[in-house]
Amino acid sequence: MAARGFLQIAPGRRLALNGVEWTVEDVHGQLGRLVLVDDDGRAETRSFRWLINHADLRLLRTVEARRPSSAARQPRTLADLTKDQLERARLRAAHVLEVETGFREGHPTRALPGEPRSAYDPDRTTLTQRRYAKAAEIEAMPRPEAIRCGLQHLSYRTLVRLSGLAGDSLLMACADGRWTRRRSGHRSITKEVREAIFAVKAECGERARVSLAARHRLMHQYMSERFPTFPTEKIPSRWTFAAVWEEWFGPGGARPRYGRTAEAAAEAGVSGRMVVHRPGQVLVLDSTPMPVKLRETVFGDAITATLTLALDLYTHGLPAFRLTLQSDTSVDIAMLLRDVMLPLPMRDGWGEDMEWPYAGVPADVIAEFTGHKVAALPFFAPETVTTDHGGPYKNHDLVEAEREIGCRILPARVLRQTDKYAVERQFHTIQTMLFEHLLGFTGGDVADRGADPERDASLTLTQAEHVIATWIVQIWQNRKLGEYAPSWAPGEDHSPNTLFVAAMEQGGFDLDFPEPGFYYKVLRKHHVKIHPRRGVKILGLWYHHPVLDEPRFLQPSSRGGKHAGQWVVRSDRRDRRQTFFQDPTDHETWHILRWRGLPPEGEVPAFSDKTANDLLSHVKANRIRIHSESELLEHLLEILGSVTPVDQWPSQAKKRAGKKQRVTQAREITRAQAAAADRVTAPASAAEPAPAELPAAWAEHARTIDRAVDADRRRRREEALADTKPVAPATLHEALNRRPMFRLPPPDSSEAETTGREEDA
Repeated sequence: MAARGFLQIAPGRRLALNGVEWTVEDVHGQLGRLVLVDDDGRAETRSFRWLINHADLRLLRTVEARRPSSAARQPRTLADLTKDQLERARLRAAHVLEVETGFREGHPTRALPGEPRSAYDPDRTTLTQRRYAKAAEIEAMPRPEAIRCGLQHLSYRTLVRLSGLAGDSLLMACADGRWTRRRSGHRSITKEVREAIFAVKAECGERARVSLAARHRLMHQYMSERFPTFPTEKIPSRWTFAAVWEEWFGPGGARPRYGRTAEAAAEAGVSGRMVVHRPGQVLVLDSTPMPVKLRETVFGDAITATLTLALDLYTHGLPAFRLTLQSDTSVDIAMLLRDVMLPLPMRDGWGEDMEWPYAGVPADVIAEFTGHKVAALPFFAPETVTTDHGGPYKNHDLVEAEREIGCRILPARVLRQTDKYAVERQFHTIQTMLFEHLLGFTGGDVADRGADPERDASLTLTQAEHVIATWIVQIWQNRKLGEYAPSWAPGEDHSPNTLFVAAMEQGGFDLDFPEPGFYYKVLRKHHVKIHPRRGVKILGLWYHHPVLDEPRFLQPSSRGGKHAGQWVVRSDRRDRRQTFFQDPTDHETWHILRWRGLPPEGEVPAFSDKTANDLLSHVKANRIRIHSESELLEHLLEILGSVTPVDQWPSQAKKRAGKKQRVTQAREITRAQAAAADRVTAPASAAEPAPAELPAAWAEHARTIDRAVDADRRRRREEALADTKPVAPATLHEALNRRPMFRLPPPDSSEAETTGREEDA
């Protein structure tokens, strides 16, 4: 605190100068100066004399809970001083301690040679005498030496003010306030310039990288358009602009794409890395087109498949994978998570070296639980799933499936491949160790493709899936880890399997198999009402089962909440021929609701949700009035492929159909086969017919459509003739007795009789 005449000056005092309100932030009594800060954060250093003699000075009422100024700073520490400044502060403190105690180190046990001096002996002098003696000593010191040591202002009053201080507090009090003076900032940065700089920052965040000079010109443009009266000469120079930009926003060395991602992640609160220390803690999922051309059948067309991997981040093992002919869907990803939790059965051609080793649980115990021999591939319940932002991974059905499993979802940051670097690297590893050795390999780039990889393709989808599974179980799971080896076992050789064994020996093993009804619980849910004798309507198609005609289902459901009175029916988008209804009595029985357009006998080729949407769009576009679901079957078979003309016979279908259509049909078949394989372990009612095995060849598929069309026409013809009684044709004797044999009939009657015979024929 300092006083000049009537004016009492202290930090926090509010003043008004020329109509502008200021706050006293700091007072330097030795220098006779003080720091004033206005409400916009602009700081100015003024002397007491200037303030006292100001013509328009008014004292404002001091408010205790005032708004903290933007110019406030943290307390000063010794770390803010340089080495030379710290030595000079210690020299000053030594003079103060000599006055207080008679010893420059502050205690008799640390006395220097010749201490205490006679003028500072605490046994012979008083404190006041020592203070006057020190003041006289400093005054007699040569002026350059006193200035160099900073002792020219060490007077009697200063020694009184510094009394009672010790340690770091004394050193900070002896340090010159100018050494750690508050930064005054850039006076040219007014509120208009500040607004322009932040506007340029927001604009450059969405643009490509521009130079500092371009950003400076953008600031000039903003100032000229938004503040036309602002003087141009007061706009900060390029170098001031560069200094302010670095102070406020940092050096800005990140790439613009990554910088935008980092800002978005910071706003969302996503930062840092997770330390993985057990199997299943983090499971990384990703999909990529398989760089090997496959064939839909042995003699089919070459197609491209999608490979989806699940990688355990701790062991870098591959507990599950999926190979599909189309882009993976949310159902495929949910089934992949189920495969991670299930042991892999032994396959034909796998030897004893690929069987389950002792990894926390003996092989006999695992085989007893599963009912078959288990391959040497770890299985566990995932705790956290990391994915990218692809459509199937953000699907709400997959999110609900992950919640059903009990795992957390940790999406990777946008455009940050480092968040799932391990699985990205794994795709390249599989390519170099396996895919490059297979026929039909397309290479990593269009320029690296072979002359005709489609011609070289020889593996079918089933064969490729078997090759990948064999490579994972036999080679990858037993391969020595390089840079991914655990840090807690230096010098030891670990593979994904041995690392899993070591983790299980430390933390144990939990046999947590998914229940048989897990397949149905991850399917898409529909909240519908049950209509008497019609069933339920799911996405434009009607489905029915005799169990729905029971009286207990003819009334609204007892469900409350948002979908009060409605029943839950689940559908698999890969096969729209049936939906699934959970019995509310035991919650274990699932009833298969067949599409009402399916014939009671025979099998109709599978069709997915895309074909169903095409069917409904075709009916709506042609304004076809449908009175029953069986009428939709005719239009569905037309879409799948008619076989009435000669060029549409099964033998000519492959010649007529284009490659795109053949691949589409192959995808439909593969989807249905995958859906049927996923629900193999689920309990089914004996009264419900199981779907027949679908043919894979195009010609066989066309013959299936041919049989379905014939069956549909036969059924409709029988329904049309059900109410008419057949009349037996007249015999020859009855025809001769009906009229004289030699009488010529009239012309009209002859023509009518001839027409009648033609109609009978």
